[in-house]
Amino acid sequence: MAAARRSPLKARKTWLGAGVVLVLAGLNAPAVIGVANEKYRDWEANQPSYKAKRGHWALADLPDGHQLNSIHAILLHTGKVLLIAGSGNNVKLFNGGVFKSTLWDPRTDTFKKIDTPKDMFCAGHAQLPDGKVLIAGGTARYEVLKGDVKRAGGAMLVKNEDPDKARSFPKGTVFRAADGTEYRSRFPVHVPAARKTTTGGTVKVTASQARVYVESSVEGAKGVTNTTKQYEIEGLRGTDADNVYGMANKLGLDKKDFQGIKEAYEFDPVTEKYTKVGSMREARWYPTLTTLSDGRVLAVSGLDDVGQIVPGENEIYDPSTKKWSKAPSRYFPTYPSFFVTGKNKLFYSGSNAGYGPAEKGRKPGLWDLDTNSFTPVGGLQEPDILETSSSVLLPPAQDNKVMLLGGGGVGESPKSTARTAVVDLDDPHPAFRPGPDLPEPTRYLNSVLMPDDTVFTTGGSRGYRGRDASDILRSQIYDPKKNTFTPAAAPTVGRNYHTEALLLPDGRVAVFGSDPLFSDKANSRPGHFEQRVEVFEPPYLHRGDHRPRLTTATAYTKRGARLTVSSADAARIRHVRLMRPGSATHVTDFDQRSVALGITGRGKGALTVTVPDDASLVPSGWYMLFATDRNGIPSQATWVRVQ
Repeated sequence: MAAARRSPLKARKTWLGAGVVLVLAGLNAPAVIGVANEKYRDWEANQPSYKAKRGHWALADLPDGHQLNSIHAILLHTGKVLLIAGSGNNVKLFNGGVFKSTLWDPRTDTFKKIDTPKDMFCAGHAQLPDGKVLIAGGTARYEVLKGDVKRAGGAMLVKNEDPDKARSFPKGTVFRAADGTEYRSRFPVHVPAARKTTTGGTVKVTASQARVYVESSVEGAKGVTNTTKQYEIEGLRGTDADNVYGMANKLGLDKKDFQGIKEAYEFDPVTEKYTKVGSMREARWYPTLTTLSDGRVLAVSGLDDVGQIVPGENEIYDPSTKKWSKAPSRYFPTYPSFFVTGKNKLFYSGSNAGYGPAEKGRKPGLWDLDTNSFTPVGGLQEPDILETSSSVLLPPAQDNKVMLLGGGGVGESPKSTARTAVVDLDDPHPAFRPGPDLPEPTRYLNSVLMPDDTVFTTGGSRGYRGRDASDILRSQIYDPKKNTFTPAAAPTVGRNYHTEALLLPDGRVAVFGSDPLFSDKANSRPGHFEQRVEVFEPPYLHRGDHRPRLTTATAYTKRGARLTVSSADAARIRHVRLMRPGSATHVTDFDQRSVALGITGRGKGALTVTVPDDASLVPSGWYMLFATDRNGIPSQATWVRVQ
């Protein structure tokens, strides 16, 4: 602050002095200039006027013993943030069975380790109506590149022709061909009994089957099989051996992709523990979980237990029974972005994160689960650059508009785009229309809904996983009403793959993770996972100490009900929002939404607001309630549960 009070003459002398130093620096002048510029930027970023215009970043390290590679970040109704790493893209931790989760309390900046029962690395998750969080899927095996594969392997179909008995086989079961070739299962497998039907006195038996990943008992080319073979199962005798057997096609030494798991868990924010619930029918790695308007959760896509994309076999979790049931079949690439737009109706923005052919399941559209019909939505520029893009349901949710931001080409493509686009789903014939461009082509962009009805976007990189040192140290704020971006303060930490951002109850935004391939511009040194947390204080937190104060709000309400909000600042509150807590991974957030509450009464020290009577607009669950004044300054949030 002393520098800000200097006279113009003193300031001029200071800069003249700096000029003399630069002259004396000689050959070191560029380095000195760089240091001077950096110091000036630091000074500028800490000026009150700058903060009020562009906001401010603060950097924090997780303390020793709590550091982890944040793959998933989920805001809980206790105000704490659940950070899930699982094995954290670290094969050594995976092989050692070391799986991590940490709870961070932003109010006290304290941390707590959480026992993590399974490798939830690259799982799916969703907020449940009772405030618990469903986490499903994760990692059963890491990717092995061609040339590093030691044992031939692939999918084995285990068939059962016995209509009277199901069979279960443990991990390590041996499958042996007539020529003596042997393979061992990497996972347990259960095969239902065959199906028996009787028609006109004729009995027909249809064999059941289950799939399991197997590997050769020997290393190298001797274990490769290129033809279809039948395999007996070690330990079976007589009719059992005749009825139950294995079938496989090619079992080779080609690249092996990640494999998913079927296990699912609920995390309780009160007990701060994971509890196992019913397992999914399909193993999933990189799945999307979406909470439907009735509180059930849809699971879509992911890599299965043999490393292939689940071929459209979707399923639904019922929180009341803790079990899964079959859902309409439809194929999508991994981590597809969905938005609930009506009862059993979803909008797929086209955003996704990484696995699947370029020509399949990439087009945006409206999916009706009741009829399993899909209506494509067109109008998008650069429709082939949707991978690693960002999508949000623009605030307020009643406008039913979805924005798409940035993105890259499929896989390790060098393509990226600055394109944004907005679609109005209330239009009789919805189509994307161009929005303002981002400052530069960006993939892995984090986008966060804010209580003042703006969207904060930050980070990302131009190249795949930050190749060529292409991380983007920029942030900007999008105003849906003006359809414009405004520059915000620049972060100090680059963020690309495996990064997440969340709105906190105090109105700040926390950003986690980043997993670059390389750490230098020449792409010659391996990258390191970013474990620091950076927190953005928006400009509205630097416009004086006059934030609206909420003293009380009813903790429970229902759709269609009136809600009383107590505040000494009721007279100057412009709008009230219910904001669903985020659950972010891979720069996607399948839960965040901002719902406008109509102000129906304004008295001394209190407001009366009405909750919309629409389950697709306001799914049951916990919400942050923010009140924003006429200057765009929001209160701290209070928590409200919509039952």
